[in-house]
Amino acid sequence: MGVDETRWSVGELARAAGLTVRTLHHYDEVGLVVPSERTAAGHRRYTPADVRVLYRVRALRSLGLGLDAIAATLAGPDRLTEVLTAQLAHLDAEAARVAGLRARVGALLDHADTHGLLEALQMIERYYTPEQLAYLARRREELGEERIRAVEAEWPTLIEKVNAHLAADTPVTDPEVQALAARWSELMAAFHGGDASIQASAARMVADQPRDQRLDNGMSGDLYTYVQRAWAAAG
Repeated sequence: MGVDETRWSVGELARAAGLTVRTLHHYDEVGLVVPSERTAAGHRRYTPADVRVLYRVRALRSLGLGLDAIAATLAGPDRLTEVLTAQLAHLDAEAARVAGLRARVGALLDHADTHGLLEALQMIERYYTPEQLAYLARRREELGEERIRAVEAEWPTLIEKVNAHLAADTPVTDPEVQALAARWSELMAAFHGGDASIQASAARMVADQPRDQRLDNGMSGDLYTYVQRAWAAAG
């Protein structure tokens, strides 16, 4: 039998293509890959042309296309660009969603220990929009993990020093307090990248904490107010 005369049963084609018989049956039922021939007993027989259609379907599936979209391209190959453009838009939206999810996870690790993760998640969702979280994810990528770790490592010491001045009722005009407030502003800039909406959300999140109650990282509403007064004093 010549190459063009080769025929495959559904089981043979399933094994050769790495698919299940059930999948091929489904492709047949929805009109996606329909065997060109049947035996006298009604068994499916696939021709080389059918196999080429099957591998085109698999290639399109590897791009994340659904069966309806694939069927549209098979029915009219000129629609391939249109379908792929729509798929690209979908993937872009999904990438943004994943970036936002990554930012949420990163923010959880930044703001809470393992005992307070759920509470931190609820807090972050109250103050940051999905768009802001996606932006923060991009900021993390721009800064790089080494820079992020350096900034995160500096925060506890900075907060501790400012808390000490707050407890001592040091005037906000004190040179050391002014230097600490300036450094606070610099670290926050690494976090928000100058985005005014992110700054506002972060400020609201901290300011809404009970004035005299400290978070696990030492932050409190009173502390943030103290830093704000130092900024105001600096002009």
